[in-house]
Amino acid sequence: MAHDVRLADVTAENWWKVAGLRLADDQKHLVASNLYSIAQSKFDPDARPRAIYAGDVIVGFLMYDVPDADDDPKVAAIYRFMIDKDHQGKGYGRAALTCAIDEIRQIPGIAKVAISYLPDNAVAKAFYASLGFAETGRIEYGEVHAELSL
Repeated sequence: MAHDVRLADVTAENWWKVAGLRLADDQKHLVASNLYSIAQSKFDPDARPRAIYAGDVIVGFLMYDVPDADDDPKVAAIYRFMIDKDHQGKGYGRAALTCAIDEIRQIPGIAKVAISYLPDNAVAKAFYASLGFAETGRIEYGEVHAELSL
């Protein structure tokens, strides 16, 4: 159930299960692979890769970036987010994103959370808006940017 959702570090013990999560064929173009994201996180000290658990089962993956102390404004960016195709439609995505926002809210100095999505992804647009994200009008790398003030 969605109330059992939590975020945890991607570790030596769980990275293979995170890498094995899959999207439906029509979703694969929407987000980079988890394996690529895990590798990327090893070279980006600001990246926070997070396994999404429902109880004891890994159901998704999320990664966000925490800005350097010198960055202004203080915006954390969620740039990877997926729920495995076999676990979609169960409320895990909403619960996981809520957990991520709560986790980011605890980081001193962060004023906003940013997220982006492809312009033709109407599901993502409606989903993020339902959680309070508002489009900024900025399109970068072909993606629409939205922000949530904390």
